[in-house]
Amino acid sequence: MLESGCKAVKEGMLEKRSDGLLQLWKKKRCVLTEEGLLLIPPKHSPPPPQQQPPAEPAAKIKELHFSNMKTVDCVERKGKYVYFTVVMAEGKEIDFRCAQEQGWNAAITLQMVQYKNRQAILAVRSTRQKQQHLAAPHGPR
Repeated sequence: MLESGCKAVKEGMLEKRSDGLLQLWKKKRCVLTEEGLLLIPPKHSPPPPQQQPPAEPAAKIKELHFSNMKTVDCVERKGKYVYFTVVMAEGKEIDFRCAQEQGWNAAITLQMVQYKNRQAILAVRSTRQKQQHLAAPHGPR
């Protein structure tokens, strides 16, 4: 996403629950863009946009693209944290938490809705263009 020139809408730390048996909370540096969410291990820094990233660190960066995201839900406030779940299109659920004042769940939801709206508008325009093309009279034969 960053390589394609998408600007960061929000950056900061989020905690993601691991998939393992212990389900520990791991800090991730996150970059929210108009296209999705990048999860970067805190030790890594994203590559500059004009450089090609090395193969190994790039594998550590996880991209949650809005085209593969279904919903952001299960918001719960407990103590100083907000807990929320990102549900992916294939049914995978990814649990996150952050300090209440950070508002990551709202920011992710807002960007996802805006992305889906842009995609819907593009789909409608494409359909209309096809209909207009089909309805246009063809020259005499």
